[in-house]
Amino acid sequence: FREALLFTHRGLSGPAILQISSYCLPGEEITIDLLPDADLPALLRNARRTNPKQMVHTALGGHLPARLAEKIAARWGMNETRLADCSDEKLEAVAGAVKDWRVRPNGSEGYRTAEVTLGGIDTNALSSKTFAVKAVPGLHFIGEAVDVTGHLGGHNFQWAWSSGWCCGQGV
Repeated sequence: FREALLFTHRGLSGPAILQISSYCLPGEEITIDLLPDADLPALLRNARRTNPKQMVHTALGGHLPARLAEKIAARWGMNETRLADCSDEKLEAVAGAVKDWRVRPNGSEGYRTAEVTLGGIDTNALSSKTFAVKAVPGLHFIGEAVDVTGHLGGHNFQWAWSSGWCCGQGV
């Protein structure tokens, strides 16, 4: 997903994380590319050639928020390292931390603040025209109670309204 990523005091959030949460199973690792449109190793090698005295975190800071760039450089032991002192392998390693960041979510805020949920009434148990439960005449389920998940951006609202309208037509 190419939507925004947000660092909060409790962890990662934002549209990209909300989208992936519909697909990621508990305990499963996700991979994040913080600069999906950049050839970061090439950018760092070019920065080393044109400005060798520049610090690694400063070069990264030209493409990422400064505090994040500082944290990444420090994580790789390069917080006080000039580009001139970095081999291609070191630059590849720090670029890998940006382009192939592995994260294993360890939880969520729970239903209290949930914006994305999974599960619900199995669609196979419902009439596709009236949303009546096939095994229980007169009982209907619509919207988020049904196991249908759309992408962020109004798709779930549209599903709720449309399923409600279809159900109403059949009642």
